Amino acid sequence: MNWTTHEFIWLDWLVLAVGIAAVAGAVWHALLKAKHESKEANSEEFLYGKGEPWWVIGMAIFAANIGSEHLVGLAGTGAQNGVGMAHWEMQGWMILILGWLFVPFYQLLNNKLGRIITMPEFLKYRYTKRTGTWLSVITLVAYILTKVSVTAYTGGIFFEYLLGLPFWWGALGLIIITAIFTILGGMKGVMTLSAIQTPILIVGSFLVLFLGLATLGGGSITQGWTNMMSYCSQLHDGYGTTHMFHWATINASGHPDPLYHEYPGFVVFLGASIIGFWYWCTDQHIVQRVLGQKKGEDNAVVMKRARRGSICAGYFKLLPVFMFLIPGMVAAALSAKGLFHMGDTDGAYAYMVKDILPAGVKGLVTVGFVCALVTSLAAFFNSCATLFTEDFYKPLRPGKSEAHYIFAGRAATVAIVVIGIIWIPVMMSLGKLYSYLQGIQSLLAPAMVATFFLGIFFKRITPKAGEWGLIVGFLIGMLRLLTNVLTDTGNAQMDGAFWSATTWFWQTNWLVFECWLLVFIVIFMFIVSMFTPKPSTEQVAAITFTADYKRQIRESWDWRDIAGTLGVLALCGAFYWYFF
Repeated sequence: MNWTTHEFIWLDWLVLAVGIAAVAGAVWHALLKAKHESKEANSEEFLYGKGEPWWVIGMAIFAANIGSEHLVGLAGTGAQNGVGMAHWEMQGWMILILGWLFVPFYQLLNNKLGRIITMPEFLKYRYTKRTGTWLSVITLVAYILTKVSVTAYTGGIFFEYLLGLPFWWGALGLIIITAIFTILGGMKGVMTLSAIQTPILIVGSFLVLFLGLATLGGGSITQGWTNMMSYCSQLHDGYGTTHMFHWATINASGHPDPLYHEYPGFVVFLGASIIGFWYWCTDQHIVQRVLGQKKGEDNAVVMKRARRGSICAGYFKLLPVFMFLIPGMVAAALSAKGLFHMGDTDGAYAYMVKDILPAGVKGLVTVGFVCALVTSLAAFFNSCATLFTEDFYKPLRPGKSEAHYIFAGRAATVAIVVIGIIWIPVMMSLGKLYSYLQGIQSLLAPAMVATFFLGIFFKRITPKAGEWGLIVGFLIGMLRLLTNVLTDTGNAQMDGAFWSATTWFWQTNWLVFECWLLVFIVIFMFIVSMFTPKPSTEQVAAITFTADYKRQIRESWDWRDIAGTLGVLALCGAFYWYFF
């Protein structure tokens, strides 16, 4: 048997089938065990889980983040533009903000208001009911546009390159399998699969990295790294793709850095941080991983588990750059030296798996990839079901049985599946995947960040300021999206008085626009607060720490939490220093 074949052979298919069957059996066993422990159906446990260990929380956060867009988009971007996109991945430090700052606030709200499960519930109480409703609508729309459809689309591409399946077979198959898994498994199934697939995914990805470097270095991993850095540093008119910041300086040939428009100076860090703050600290499908707790559990215990889970996720978040982005750079170097045939950069990672890994290992690694795709997509489905059930269905149909609400959540999952399938062809017509994805996120994040941050840390921000800040910010973002569609993201030549008068709005770099949009919304909310009624005593009290609660926060951490946090910060800083 040829162990170095560049195709999937019978052994790989056998390992893939046995591996998936074993994973499915393990998840099913966990579900049966949980069902035995809880004799009656409970919609909260189905949707939210119940006090998982900190290391499971860390794995679940990491697994919810990793999706097929990493396997396709991140690796493809690495092959084309190097480490510039690492700003969006080297954000373990941002997850620490979730654990240290936001977890205590969310737990405080749980205690004072009853259990706060969804982010719209917080905004409804801090601002107005309409604010929470708008956030639910925006979040569901965002999930469909940037999560479900994108994950399914890139999953189809990945399976096409790796397994030779037709695109729609892979995309639709991934959606259908994930929908069935989510409906049957709920949050417990997602958490269990996260714990199983994370080690497989990490080991498999580093096998791809190390074997790829060894191939590039003639058997030496260190020489392979040197060869990769040497090749990538010469790309793009000699500016290279081995640094994270681009300053548009003029080189000896008189050419500016061609990547400056994509990653403009320090603005790229600010723009990535805005998106990261929204995603890691306020997005439902991430925050939901740390909100689970057992009934009557002590606050300090809950916060300690959630914080340590966040710290654990911070370490995991350091890995995707090495798991996906740098292998894309390795693929580009291998292709340039004739040691590897890559073709389209979107297929960089799939081709690496096919050409670099030995027979049998290809199948085993693919098990982890399939689990990662299902876990990521299932997390979005589950969060959508949670938002729909808690923020729309229960208020409309109160007093129903727990089983009824579980069914409603499952029906919402099916609806999200259908909408996601319908949207895929539309999304495919809107240009390159990563440009589309980044553009959507940069237009949604500023309104979310301003509303949550000011609502928590500034007690004088009024309910109407929060409501109108979210609405106006979202509408401005959608108007910019419309102009992106009409002007090919500002690249088209547009004639007419209207386009001439609005050039800054539709032609400004997307990251610069994102930063100024955030500044505008913050100023707008402060101005509205000057002319609208102040928040009530109850609203302010809900975000005010009492002396007893401060004591509980202090009891929830010790030197181990500090050491773990400093470790994440040090590693993030070292990466920025090396690739500055």
